[in-house]
Amino acid sequence: MKHDVKDLKLAPEGKRRIEWANSDMPVLQLIKERFEKEKTLDGLRISACLHVTAETANLVRTLKAGGAQVVLCASNPLSTQDDVAASLVSDYGIPVFAINGEDNKTYQTHMEAALEQKPNVTIDDGADLVSTIHSDHPDLIKEVKGSMEETTTGLIRLRAMEKAGMLKFPVIAVNDAATKHLFDNRYGTGQSTLDGVIRATNMLLAGRTIVVIGYGWCGRGVAMRAKGMGANVVVTEVDSVRALEATMDGYRVMPIGEAAKIGDLFCTLTGDYHVIDKKHFEVMKDGAVVCNSGHFNVEIDIDGLNELAVEKRPEVRKFVDGYVMKDGRVIYLLADGRLINLSAAEGHPACVMDMSFSVQALATEYIVNNHSSLDNRVHNVPKDMDEWISDLKLKSMGISIDTLTDEQEKYLNSWEAGTV
Repeated sequence: MKHDVKDLKLAPEGKRRIEWANSDMPVLQLIKERFEKEKTLDGLRISACLHVTAETANLVRTLKAGGAQVVLCASNPLSTQDDVAASLVSDYGIPVFAINGEDNKTYQTHMEAALEQKPNVTIDDGADLVSTIHSDHPDLIKEVKGSMEETTTGLIRLRAMEKAGMLKFPVIAVNDAATKHLFDNRYGTGQSTLDGVIRATNMLLAGRTIVVIGYGWCGRGVAMRAKGMGANVVVTEVDSVRALEATMDGYRVMPIGEAAKIGDLFCTLTGDYHVIDKKHFEVMKDGAVVCNSGHFNVEIDIDGLNELAVEKRPEVRKFVDGYVMKDGRVIYLLADGRLINLSAAEGHPACVMDMSFSVQALATEYIVNNHSSLDNRVHNVPKDMDEWISDLKLKSMGISIDTLTDEQEKYLNSWEAGTV
């Protein structure tokens, strides 16, 4: 079996990590049990470009249980857990191409390896597989029934492809499922981002001014968690509705040019390009810390930072590089601008990824059963899929909720009843 991982001797620790995560993913466990019985994905070739973590391992194990041939490569050079990658190869027989810290050339080579099997379905975290197929391997398009995308950044790219008439197979917007973005993006990103910052810096957040750049669901999560730890939170936005929401949520809202002068910690969460650029570095205070929790490190103008710096101090702490400006100020960049929550920490907790990866698994089944009737565009996750997952998640947490009475159902479905 072809693979490229750091060291297969790491597999025992990886297996323990995978099993620990699995114990907190009860909904995915139920899907895996059904897939094993029904073999609903039998013979399907799936190529997945995802963060190679213990939680992801349980997704690909579920897909394999359904009869699929799964190949996994990394969606980010710094997010791979090498012991998990080794275990997937050694213990579960799943080809993995991922090494923590791999360079861009290796990253591209690994993606090519994942595409060698001519996939019927792709699963993306950033749309790299889809864009590579369309750009470099158009001969593979006829093999692909559809794809799933689980990031905001990836969906921005895919919707641009759709708008340009370039998307040649259907994509399911897993990121837009309620059981994904409301929990994974908000609670998962909120907790894991600050976990990564704290592990990298040992910074006390209480009393600090933290600038959250972008108030989507990920930004909401980071702002909420930072506020809960005593930080003074500033939000920057380009969307007036989100800016208004941030204001009424109790945060200070201002342009990034103003926030750059007062922030102690900056975190980008936009999915866009150079939202922190040279002119912002020029006015940051001495000791400012900059990080990214969007998918790609293009959110920060790292080349511009290098141009301004008269000296770079690499690895002043693990995942912390210092950039000395002409006037003596030092600006610290975390994890080379890569995803801080997966580079310096372990990513989202298994409990929240249980829902996201349950959506991924069921969306794969949905593609298999419905691809012939789906247009070549970005499709929403069916509502009943969200409801099924949320019902099971509540049940696994020991939580019960009310149900409507017949009278209430009739009232809600009637137009005759009104003001008495």
